[in-house]
Amino acid sequence: MNNTKTMNRWLVVAGAILIQLALGAIYAWSVFTPHLTDPDGVYNFSAGEAAWIFSAGLFVFALVMIWAGRKLATLGPRKLAIAGGITLGAGYVLAGIFGSSFTMQLIFIGIVGGAGIGLAYVVPIAVGVKWFPDRKGMLTGLAVAGFGFGATIWVKWACSWWGGLLNTLQLPGLDGVRSVFVLYGIIFAAMILLGSIVMKDPPKKWLPKGYEPPAVNSVKATGQINFDSQEMLKTPQFYMLFMTFVFSALAGLMIIYCINLFGIDALTFSKLGSLNRGNSDFKTTVEWASSVAGTAMAVYAIMNGLGRIIWGVVSDKAGRKLSIFLMCLSQGAVMFLLYYLGAHTVTLVAAAAIIGFNFGGNFALFPAATADFFGNSTVGKNYGYVFFSYGIAGVAGPQIAGLFKDAAMDADTPTAWITPFIIAGVVCMAGAILILLTKTPKK
Repeated sequence: MNNTKTMNRWLVVAGAILIQLALGAIYAWSVFTPHLTDPDGVYNFSAGEAAWIFSAGLFVFALVMIWAGRKLATLGPRKLAIAGGITLGAGYVLAGIFGSSFTMQLIFIGIVGGAGIGLAYVVPIAVGVKWFPDRKGMLTGLAVAGFGFGATIWVKWACSWWGGLLNTLQLPGLDGVRSVFVLYGIIFAAMILLGSIVMKDPPKKWLPKGYEPPAVNSVKATGQINFDSQEMLKTPQFYMLFMTFVFSALAGLMIIYCINLFGIDALTFSKLGSLNRGNSDFKTTVEWASSVAGTAMAVYAIMNGLGRIIWGVVSDKAGRKLSIFLMCLSQGAVMFLLYYLGAHTVTLVAAAAIIGFNFGGNFALFPAATADFFGNSTVGKNYGYVFFSYGIAGVAGPQIAGLFKDAAMDADTPTAWITPFIIAGVVCMAGAILILLTKTPKK
């Protein structure tokens, strides 16, 4: 063990959570979708257009993260985090100033904002694993917990706390949506810049007090054998882990996009027996349903954050493969039942809680599994390739839901949601099977 005096490693966790609280902005997108897709509103986007902004953000996030992981060693974690904060903040501010159209929001929220998230996201994970080789599951869970929790803050502040920023904030020349974009952009940049101060690697050969690395020839994947990216890409385990992540993440990303739209449809239909806008009680019922759906999204975000921590801790004890299997299995089961659970307030919120909890587990389990399989020291550059699966799921999940929703435009029932939820359930089950077949790679 290196006895050189170092900073308290828990400061890295604090900085990581602060950064991730801001990066979780993209998971708050559902709070804006009812305003953007309102037929009587300012924007009148289709459900598909609103989904494309969200999907573009996720795809660009994952794509840029590959580049960021490869440049981490040369640029350094602090510079990457700073670049990410400035880019994310600028994207939201510019969307607020110029985002009156779908194209402008796609560019500034989806592409520029997504790139900012991709630049900064890998930094807390890569730095944290080096400071916590003894608790990788717990660390990755804590390091990315803010990403899930952050959505709660941004959703509730926008729609309900202190009257809701969407209702009370109006900057000169801007409506509520674009005013919130500007404010959030400034806050995101400031939080990431502050968190970047502690984003630095430990000294070489440093180990936590009392920690003895596992033997390199251990039967289990322990992260002691390091694969470079080209070596990793030649293993079948990489592709099996990649596809499991696609299948597992698709359901959660679909629900982040549509929880408000689905919740409003399901609850309104349950109460009125129809989605006919001509019903005299339609407007007041939609307002009530929107409030419940907003609560479901907030609960989803809280459980998303908790899931990252709890699944990470569980995986340190039970193992990564078993944890991923159980997560995928339970997620698939809930997705099969979601259409029916959405018809009642309590069950909608409960379903959102379970889906959010399981979805959050992805972001603790897959980086830890990448470190286990392909090395602790190379996880920063390798996880970007694994994480690109999230970008694919981020396009597929919301687009499948948006496609069926748009196809059933003006329908009197919410049955259009059944098919996308079943698709998500099936692929979750496929992920559960695939991870069981994944063996420890050999070098």
